Amino acid sequence: MMMRSQISFVFLVLPCLGLVTLSLCLGFVSAASSLPQPNKLTWHYYKIHNTCHEAEIYVRHQVQLLWNKDKTITPKLLRLLYSDCFVTGCDASVLLDGPNSEKTAPQNYGLGGFVFIDKVKSVLEQRCPGVVSCADILNLAARDAVHLAGAPSYPVLTGRRDGLTSSKSSVDLPSPSISWQAALTYFKSRGLDVLDMTTLLGAHSMGKTHCRYIVDRLYNFNNTGKPDPSMERSFISDMRKLCPPRTKKGQSDPLVYLNPGFGANHTFTESYYSRVLSHKAVLGIDQQLLYGDDTKEITKEFAAGFEDFRKSFALSINRMGAYQVLTGNQGEIRKNCRIPNKK
Repeated sequence: MMMRSQISFVFLVLPCLGLVTLSLCLGFVSAASSLPQPNKLTWHYYKIHNTCHEAEIYVRHQVQLLWNKDKTITPKLLRLLYSDCFVTGCDASVLLDGPNSEKTAPQNYGLGGFVFIDKVKSVLEQRCPGVVSCADILNLAARDAVHLAGAPSYPVLTGRRDGLTSSKSSVDLPSPSISWQAALTYFKSRGLDVLDMTTLLGAHSMGKTHCRYIVDRLYNFNNTGKPDPSMERSFISDMRKLCPPRTKKGQSDPLVYLNPGFGANHTFTESYYSRVLSHKAVLGIDQQLLYGDDTKEITKEFAAGFEDFRKSFALSINRMGAYQVLTGNQGEIRKNCRIPNKK
């Protein structure tokens, strides 16, 4: 039996009682008003502190402009947020340039969205110089982008400051082929639980991945010379047409949708969970959700109820966004998200 307390902004505690009653529990939780409140972060921080009243409006406007042109910005920003928060905390260290910065780590191959964050930052520097952190911009922009794709628009607590360093040696993001047990251990090390993990993996309803991350499942699962037995046979055939065996150096590495059949729509839906139940998940870690009792129960719940998934996503992404944040006099407010300020 799993327990989680959700704390609203009026400090009302709402207990979540058990996975089998997840839909009932989430029915009491309003994604617009009931979120965990991390220490030292504040709702409408820039307005309350009279430093940049319209900061969130500026970010939202820029996201809308770009999303109208390029809807792939949503999965790009979600991955960028995950890659930032899960390494040294939500401090925008992943945005820093450098020959050995986090963005150069193998796990961050194909990471995007940097130019867009630069654009938002330049707008905010014109309106409110030296005030809004890159870490807050990333969290706000991801929220606005995923809302445009179909997720709820949830309050983002702000007041984060930016980290001073970035090192690829600190990047310990796990392989997309690990077991659900290993994934859960990793999520727990970041202060998240099984509901958070299963919920946040639902972001794979959008976006693409490179074939390099799935060819083992298609051709040589666990060095058996055979495909992953958990994959539906016709799905293996379909994916092999898109991802040929990697047999030589310098071979092309095509991109494939994480949610075939729905990915091109760039919408936030529960269809990801239906694919997992049908043994048609692209990434190994996604298919692994069927092999834990709790993860399987949550997957079934979300496949049957989109609103449950939407509300849980709002709560879990806020919990992720509060991991090891810098506040007060820690870190700095970068003027350029790609480089630390000059001392």
